[in-house]
Amino acid sequence: MGPHPAVAAIRLAVRRVLQDVLADINSPSSPSSPSLSSPATPLAPAAPAAPPSPPAARGPETARAAARGVVPAPGGSPLDATADPRPLILVACSGGADSMALASALAFEAPKLGLRAGGITIDHGLQPGSDARAAEVCERLRALRLDPVESIAVAVGRDGGPEAAARDARYAALDHAAERYGARAVLLGHTRDDQAETVLLGLARGSGTRSLSGMAVVSGEGGRYRRPFLHLDRQTARRACLAQSLPVWDDPHNADPAFTRSRVRHEALPMLEKALGKGVVEALARTAKLSRDDADALDAWAAEAEAVARAARPVPKDRATVPTRPTAPSHPTPRPTSAPPGARAAVRPTAAAPAGGPSPAPPAAGASPAAGASPVPAAGSVGSLTRSRPSAAAEPCDVIDSLDTAALRDLPAAVRRRVLRRVAIAAGSPAGSLFARHIEEVDRLITSWHGQRAINLPGRIEVLRQGGRLVIRQG
Repeated sequence: MGPHPAVAAIRLAVRRVLQDVLADINSPSSPSSPSLSSPATPLAPAAPAAPPSPPAARGPETARAAARGVVPAPGGSPLDATADPRPLILVACSGGADSMALASALAFEAPKLGLRAGGITIDHGLQPGSDARAAEVCERLRALRLDPVESIAVAVGRDGGPEAAARDARYAALDHAAERYGARAVLLGHTRDDQAETVLLGLARGSGTRSLSGMAVVSGEGGRYRRPFLHLDRQTARRACLAQSLPVWDDPHNADPAFTRSRVRHEALPMLEKALGKGVVEALARTAKLSRDDADALDAWAAEAEAVARAARPVPKDRATVPTRPTAPSHPTPRPTSAPPGARAAVRPTAAAPAGGPSPAPPAAGASPAAGASPVPAAGSVGSLTRSRPSAAAEPCDVIDSLDTAALRDLPAAVRRRVLRRVAIAAGSPAGSLFARHIEEVDRLITSWHGQRAINLPGRIEVLRQGGRLVIRQG
């Protein structure tokens, strides 16, 4: 008799993801070692394990001392614990049903494909006894024969609220662990239910197609993070744990109404299913997949349109005086070649100056805008948007980029606004502070031009229209 259907489902999901990882490793573009397509290939014997390193000190002072507070717990596996040449796959495990089911499936499937399996648990330090709970999870992972296994304590900040801060700290620790161990991938136990919650939260924020696309099956630097369970529901993972007698821990924060996601899980989604019938979770997850496909296509189109708009006509002279009104002098005054403090780290190369005009200064490497810097106060406030004060004289500035408005005007709004957002972020405007209303005002410089002044964006970036070009410059 075969395994329980839930166990078979999670193992199949993990096997497919591991096969994808192997395909990436064996691809000609991968800087990896010899082909691993045949699991039967003899492997070099593992070297004896090195003695464990001394336990790291724990406690609130230690956690606060390090950025993101990465602190291996006692009993964590040393980095040089094995000389096994097989690629390593890590699982991020909280001890809950989703991640324990994932860990058990990884432990079963990885050796059959010639891979090693290890586990990482994150101690957020947000509940009494969290260190003991993390140590328990490590013991459960070792019982599944995962190696290496490590608990990492993190210091959770306050930026963006408790949920976002905990997520940032968790991913920073997982990134650090993956790099230290040289892991090929980190598996995450997000299910279809988690995806539905994410889409519903994005819908409430009104953040657009990309926000509605939820979590990707593959994400992170180099495709580090893999989510095998996005097509499986939460109950499948729980049934798999019951069938295998795997102990699980239910995080009380998941039922705490103080957290937005908890309210979505226990109040909003059940209410929607009661009003609309069963299938809401599946529909939201399907919406995420369709939205991600659309967003990926639109982003690719926007990248091409951006290149066309930038190359359509010569870019104005970099580091030159750019007039804010048509009445400014026709011969701008050259700027010094050195970059002023706060200049953008990388200035895009520009075309040669027109005949008879001053030669453009070479791009200079300068520091990024100071953290927390706010735009220069300006008249004509529109929410957090501001417009530059008019001046009869030309104002010196650093031109970062420029786009041809004619090349952008006839694009669909969804593509054009993606181009504007991409360019603003590349110029130094923080993505988290760049809202739809900012992009809409910049878009009006193209679609509803009637001589508006420059628009100030977060990060001390100004955008103005001049001579058929949309000029992006340091504010």
